[in-house]
Amino acid sequence: MTTVRDGARRARATLGRRGQARLVLPADRDPVALLEGQHASRLPDLVPVRIGRMLQSPFAFYRGGAALMARDLADAPVSGVDVVLCGDAHISNFGFYASPERELVFDLNDFDEAGVGPWEWDVRRLAASVHIGGRDIGLSEDACSDAVVAAADAYRRVLRQFVELSAVDRYFYRVDTSDVAERLGEAGRRTWLKAADKARTRTSEQVLRKLTVKSEHGALRIDDQPPVLQHVDHASAEEIELLFDRYRSTLREDVAFLLSQFRPVDFALRVVGVGSVGTRCYLIALQGPAGEVLFLQAKEAQASVLTSHGGRPPVVPGREGGAGHVEGHRVVAAQRILQTTSDPFLGWISGWAGETGDRPRVDYYWRQFRDMRGSIDPATLSPVEFRAYGTLCAALLARAHGQSPGGRVIAGYLGRSERYAVATAEWAAGYADVAEADFEAVAAAVAAGRLPVERGV
Repeated sequence: MTTVRDGARRARATLGRRGQARLVLPADRDPVALLEGQHASRLPDLVPVRIGRMLQSPFAFYRGGAALMARDLADAPVSGVDVVLCGDAHISNFGFYASPERELVFDLNDFDEAGVGPWEWDVRRLAASVHIGGRDIGLSEDACSDAVVAAADAYRRVLRQFVELSAVDRYFYRVDTSDVAERLGEAGRRTWLKAADKARTRTSEQVLRKLTVKSEHGALRIDDQPPVLQHVDHASAEEIELLFDRYRSTLREDVAFLLSQFRPVDFALRVVGVGSVGTRCYLIALQGPAGEVLFLQAKEAQASVLTSHGGRPPVVPGREGGAGHVEGHRVVAAQRILQTTSDPFLGWISGWAGETGDRPRVDYYWRQFRDMRGSIDPATLSPVEFRAYGTLCAALLARAHGQSPGGRVIAGYLGRSERYAVATAEWAAGYADVAEADFEAVAAAVAAGRLPVERGV
């Protein structure tokens, strides 16, 4: 029988902990060409907005460059242990949202690139974001490296503690938000409480006040705010009803029953995020039997960068080997596995791109819109708070990875010292230099007229 110690020994034989410092990059990498390749599947009018958002800063560029990093990691050495991955676990992809019990939760909160792959890919994505984010707020190189060491070692320590629980206890484990807040210290706690209070106001009622108007006939209508939010003729009212029914068929019975009492009354195209700009994302207004309004978001789920650029096989986490592969289902499945608790309105549909003549297959996942969603802006944190925030994100990532059977082997591989954390910090510093050089290359391509840009949107 294979033991955890045996598994950890084999992982070390594949890649020793010190070897995690080695930065290996493809010889033919071209960040500009890679972005251009991604734009082929995006709405062309929004491509300049994406470039503009990515060029706000090297940290913003890094946030939007998940495909670049997946390509860079595809051939990099790893220990050989796979887990269910977030796929884009940078520090700005952790945030607040509402649990089904209407409690505020803080956890991983973006799964567009989720899949199955080497655990190191998530940790490296997080570690490099700590280093680049540290530079963004003016930390010294030593302070950036110290923050990465703290984060990587928090991942090691929390994972080691977590895998001591039984598989069932790990599944039912819930993160106490008061304990999470304490990790940021007294000054950071004030930042936390302010962000949490703001998140609690982000509800359907707020959306109703800010993003809707009444038509001349008294009907609810989403207010056009181009190019960020605008009506499009991508589907008729009848087609939206059909798609809504297909979405409800993927929900748990009680949630599907609740939504059977609602009907779609309007929808609009919405620009979201940084790297996601140009993909199809719709805000959908639903009205209930007493006139109550609920807002959902239907977001395009393209192939994960783990597959398109990292070379990993396409899978629905938890359903490996199952028939069929729907990208929206992949996103929903990973979110349910990795989060402590998830939005009950998570669902998916497949096969719709109404604005195109030939109607190619496009997959979507659906969720509540602005249901107490919020985040902590790293730029608002002091150096001490920023370091603590990095360790918080790493701890939450360790809990998520600990749901996979390989978590125990990873814990054995990481051992009891900071050796892995120090090696990861060395790797992250090198990759931060790479990301900044990519940022400059894309800025130069814009200046040369190779890439379009629209700033300030």
